[in-house]
Amino acid sequence: MTISGVALLAICTLLGGLLGDWLGIALGVKANVGGVGIAMIMLIGARLWLVRNGSLSPGVKLGVGFWGGLYIPIVIAMAAQQNVVSAIKSGPVVLVAAIGTLIVCFAAVALISRMGSPVETMDEIEARETGASKSAG
Repeated sequence: MTISGVALLAICTLLGGLLGDWLGIALGVKANVGGVGIAMIMLIGARLWLVRNGSLSPGVKLGVGFWGGLYIPIVIAMAAQQNVVSAIKSGPVVLVAAIGTLIVCFAAVALISRMGSPVETMDEIEARETGASKSAG
């Protein structure tokens, strides 16, 4: 059912918001820290879990897909409500969080790129195309 997909998104959003609030309290920031991002990661994880278990029905897929498409504008609207000035005034936590996030993102990109199969670089493509055009001409 489509409603199950919407319910899954709602559960992830509520839990993500709660965890973001708790993370803000733990870091001493009077704001939700990453709640929307946590919710998105939980939604991706839940969807992958459902696919692996063969439980992702077309209705659930439709509900998750529909609201997932609308989720990015919702994320932007929620992020616009964050009080950046109070976060910066709260101390070095903002810098530590930013640097930590940057390191985690770089590590995730490196890990994901190593997990994939080798891809052809632009230099290799250009060399192959140059070789093909020379042999044709």
